[in-house]
Amino acid sequence: MLPREGISIQEGYHSPQVDVEIRLNTNESPEGPNEGFLEAVYEEIKALSWNRYPDRRARLLSKAIADFHNLEPENVFVANGSNEVLQTILLAYGGHKRRAAIFEPTYLLHSHICNLTSTNVIAFPRGEDFLIQKSVLGDLFQAKPEIIFICSPNNPTGRVEDREIIEEIVANAPGLVIVDEAYGQFSPFSAADLLTSHKSLLVVKTYSKTWALAGLRLGYVLCDKEIADVLWEVALPYHLDSFKQIAGRVALGAAAQMDERVKRLIGEREIISERLTSLGFDVVPSQANFILFGSTTLDAKYLWNELLLRNVLVRDVTSFPKIGNKLRVTVGSHGENQSFLNALTDIVAASN
Repeated sequence: MLPREGISIQEGYHSPQVDVEIRLNTNESPEGPNEGFLEAVYEEIKALSWNRYPDRRARLLSKAIADFHNLEPENVFVANGSNEVLQTILLAYGGHKRRAAIFEPTYLLHSHICNLTSTNVIAFPRGEDFLIQKSVLGDLFQAKPEIIFICSPNNPTGRVEDREIIEEIVANAPGLVIVDEAYGQFSPFSAADLLTSHKSLLVVKTYSKTWALAGLRLGYVLCDKEIADVLWEVALPYHLDSFKQIAGRVALGAAAQMDERVKRLIGEREIISERLTSLGFDVVPSQANFILFGSTTLDAKYLWNELLLRNVLVRDVTSFPKIGNKLRVTVGSHGENQSFLNALTDIVAASN
């Protein structure tokens, strides 16, 4: 028996797992969590009753997240990574005969989760600068989608949407607006600032990037209490294990260290951007922990293969809608970034 339509993931989402020395393809943090994190988690899990189910509503973790964002615990829903958060939202508010709007290019999993939940996708183009244009908003509102996705900073471009554009969309949307802020700590502002005045807004966050906990698989959404209640009901019982609840709460105690990590990554990002520009590449201005770049003379797939031969793995995003001849590189450690730049310098020199 064949599976139903929409199960196969869109080409290009999966990033190849290749055994190389320098992996700069999945936007992970090059550093681990802060010093003392594991010890603090261990002390708490020693007291766990492992024979008991976890707290169904993750109350202590929800309170810690709410306190971090100056909200109430009732404004928080937590799940196994931000992707499961998005899936739960679509299970609750998407589905048959409902539509979700996206702005391409953007995070491929938004449309994939829509397909999994039988939610129809309406795609609107971004401008040449990869930002949402005010000129498409009339068509967006006229289409009356039940859900609107905004990824900011956007993946794979790294662009942060203009605050005025986000405010206009949230204020005039006919349904829910999901702002995916997986890279939100790199942004100059957060849409969470608008939550108190807009009940239709949902802001999705993750522990995977700047909190350096991709292996934990923990994400959450900040939203109106009524929406959060629905999401807790839609999620499977005890979907969030006790270990995650403890680790997520402990991690939030290291906000200062997280901020320092973000500053270091921004510094490295600017070094990479300047060097790429000096090598003749077109660099998309990024406010995330990755950079989208391309060349008018060198094929992106050729560059990807040549880097791989030099033990450097970056992301081939040429199959993403409306991206073109470009690659995406994650900002790694200083040594990793230098290895990437040195390899790219060799490739450019050899091609001249």
